[in-house]
Parts: sequence; structure tokens; C-alpha cells
Amino acid sequence: MYMKAKFEHLQAAHCENGVTTNLLRGVGVNNLTEPLAFGIGSGLFFIYIPLLKINNGPAIAFRTQPGLIFKRTCSSLGIPVVRKKFSSREEARKILDQCLEQGKPVGCQVGVFYLTYFPREYRFHFNAHNIIVYGKEQDNYLISDPVMEQVTSLSSYELERVRFAKGALAPRGQLYYPSDMRVVTDAQIRKAIVSGVKRNVRDMLYIPGSFAGVAGIKYTGRKIKKWRDKLGIQKAGLYLAQLVRMQEEIGTGGGGFRYIYGAFLQQAFAYHPTDALMEISSQFTRTGDLWRTAAVQAAGIYKGRLSGQPDFDLMGDYLEEISELEKQAFRSLSKIKWHL
Repeated sequence: MYMKAKFEHLQAAHCENGVTTNLLRGVGVNNLTEPLAFGIGSGLFFIYIPLLKINNGPAIAFRTQPGLIFKRTCSSLGIPVVRKKFSSREEARKILDQCLEQGKPVGCQVGVFYLTYFPREYRFHFNAHNIIVYGKEQDNYLISDPVMEQVTSLSSYELERVRFAKGALAPRGQLYYPSDMRVVTDAQIRKAIVSGVKRNVRDMLYIPGSFAGVAGIKYTGRKIKKWRDKLGIQKAGLYLAQLVRMQEEIGTGGGGFRYIYGAFLQQAFAYHPTDALMEISSQFTRTGDLWRTAAVQAAGIYKGRLSGQPDFDLMGDYLEEISELEKQAFRSLSKIKWHL
């Protein structure tokens, strides 16, 4: 069996951004970049869920819920989407093959642990990775993973294994794709930028509770200062390792997402030429730098080079400073007078 959709692989910084831009290019949306997809999809976020454990550490996320960037971007641009989950592995394989027979590349949510083309040090139990399947040769599926430089392949067994990975955020064979060809105008992108920014302002400034948005970043910073005494050095180090893993090793994480959002605001300037966008972009670059600095501090603790209470206090201070800077940046975004 040989099936191959017309498809061009483009590398991206983040998996879902890359899947979104690559799939939409395939249906005629050629003026969408990765930063625009991330911003229109309101991808920037933060949430800390201490009661939910992933890899024996608290759940921490630096981006919005998996699948929402694609969904929101398509919705904002008027592009219809097909999305399916499955209880049957046989049905999941059948529908995937039907899409490929029709020349449709499809996005799939998969688990990372059994991705054979990933280096071993990057394989752990994380089920919110996104890839594109664009063809099949005999028993091998052709894979475009946006974070990889080149296309690759997985056997039918290997692909089924990652599509039905178990645990938190289990993908359940999920696949998705834009259903129709579309030409997206600059006016549509201009409008979508505004809706994306307003939604991100809401999610980061006004989401209820203390676990999410800029409030969640400050809350996490304050908790970190107590981890040494409450958890002990070893467990506190494991928790910080979890934070760094989610920040720096899973789809660009804390610092990387802030850089992408800064790039989004720079590109938004072409559609909404207001100097404030460029100024706020530089603020997100600054918070990206601080997230990276915090990751170095956390690594020093969990590798045993740093272990005193002042080291934990400094780590917490970094997050509290980031929280305040991101609060100021989003408040500035909320004050922009948009012209559509």
C-alpha cells in the first residue's frame, strides 16, 4: 500500500503551532506564520496544579490546553475542522487510512514516551505532543513532526502505540484536520489578532483562582520558597526538575513561549501599526529571559549544586518578578485601541 498526500514539511519551535501552520498551508492559508498561529490561538498560559501528578511531580503548564491553538486559530479564520477520538484502535487506524487515501494529511495527538525517533533523554510520559501523518508506505506511516528538522516514519504498531498512550491527557487516537480549502485575507487575520489578544488577556489576568495566569506564577513562586522545609531537599529537587522539564524540554516551554508571543506582537504590528505592540513585545522577551534564568537556578538546585534556603528564595523571587512583569505587559495589551 502506498498513499501520500501533497505536503511540505516546515520545522517549527512548538509542535501544535507547527501542526497548525503546516496543515493550514495545505488548504491554502499561506499568510499564516507560527507566531501568528500561537497568538491568534491565545497559546500563552500558565497553570500549576499541585494535586495532579505527572512523572511524580506537580502538573505545570506554560501553554493553553492541547488542541486549543489549532481549534481557536481555525475558528477565528473561519476554517471548518474535523476532530475525532476513538475507543477502538481498529477504527482509529481505518479512519486515518481513509484520510490518507483521500490525500488529506492529518494532525495526531500522541504520547512522547514511545516515539522511537526521539532521543532517549527526551522520552518520558507526556501525552500532549502533536504530529502530522501525511502518507503510508507498506506498513510505515510517513510522519512530519514540526520540532524535527526532517520528516520521518513510524511503523503501524509504533504509531498505534503513541496514539493510544495511557495516563494523563491520554490522546485516545485523536486526529484532526481542516476540512476545506480556504483563502484567508489580511482583514481576517487583522480581526483574528484582536480576538486572540483579548482572549489571552482574559486568561492571564482574569481567570478565577490562584493557580492559573499571572496569579498562578506568583503563587508557584511563593510555594517554591516553602518546598525545602516542607518536602525536603530531594523531593523539592524533583519538583523543580519537573518544572524545568515542562518549561524547557516540552514544546519550548516557559521562556520559549514568551519569545514566540513577543514575535507574534511584532508581526501583529504589520496589521495594527501601533508602537505599543513593539514595546510590549520587548517586555515578553524580557520575561522569556527571566524564565530561562529561573530554569538555570532550578537546575542548580535539583543537580545538588545549590541547596540552601536562599537558593529556593531566589528561585521563588524570579517567578514573582515574572508574574509582575507579565501582569504589566497584559495590562498594557488590554489598553490598546484596536482599529478594524
